Order: sequence, then C-alpha cells, then structure tokens
Amino acid sequence: MPSDPVRLLLVEDNAADVFLLEAALEAATFPIHLKVAWDGVEALEHLAGAKDGGQLPDLILLDLNMPRLNGFEVLAALRADPALAPLVVVVFTTSSAETDVQQAYALQANAYVSKPATLDEFLHLVNLLEAYWFGAASLPSTYSP
Repeated sequence: MPSDPVRLLLVEDNAADVFLLEAALEAATFPIHLKVAWDGVEALEHLAGAKDGGQLPDLILLDLNMPRLNGFEVLAALRADPALAPLVVVVFTTSSAETDVQQAYALQANAYVSKPATLDEFLHLVNLLEAYWFGAASLPSTYSP
C-alpha cells in the first residue's frame, strides 16, 4: 500500500455519488487525497493546471454522462495529450451498455466499473480499488514540480 497519499480525481456530476464515495473513502486503509471535478471541462482544466506545475492524480474515476463534456470526450482528450495519456482512468458509470463498454476500451480506458448504488457497495468498491490499483498493480509515476 502507498505511504504517500494517493491522489484520486473523481469526475462526477452527481452529488449523491460523490457523497457515497467520500463516505466510503473514509474507511480506506490508505491515505487518500480526493479532488472532485463536477464535469468534463472542470476535469480537463484541473489536469491542465496539474501538468503545468501541480500534481497529477494517481487514478481518475470518470463518469460518462456529464454536462459540457461527457466521459468519452474527456477520455479522448486525455489520450491525445502526451503528458496526460499515461494516466490511469477507470470509467465509473451507471451504464452497463455493451456499446459504452466497447467505446471506453476503444478509447483506452484502463477499466470499466459499474457504479454501486449503496454505501455498502461503495465500501466494497473502495476495497477493490485499494487491493488492485494500490496493491497488486504498478501505476506509472505521476510527477510533482
């Protein structure tokens, strides 16, 4: 498990889902710094600032259905930018449509996860994130100035 706080960017426009994830993260056994972007435009603005002198996230949880820029548009923009392309992006959405799954992976999402509905399911998801992304998997190093 990481000793430095994990930097997690949640791109989500639903306040209830943000609340449930925040509540579940409080039970995490690893230190975490959560940043919320409420839509795709805000996410890309945050990441542009981070690559120009801030700290990039270790992992992005990306909703698909958002105003201004949807998750597919954000993912395409990330993969087109050499400085942001290596970021780990987990699509985090209510959609289980096969076309959405296929499109997300075609745009090089690292994983596709259906969004939980209850706090217990969010707690389970945080345990899975912790075990896989911050335990078993090796993530590319993000940088800080």
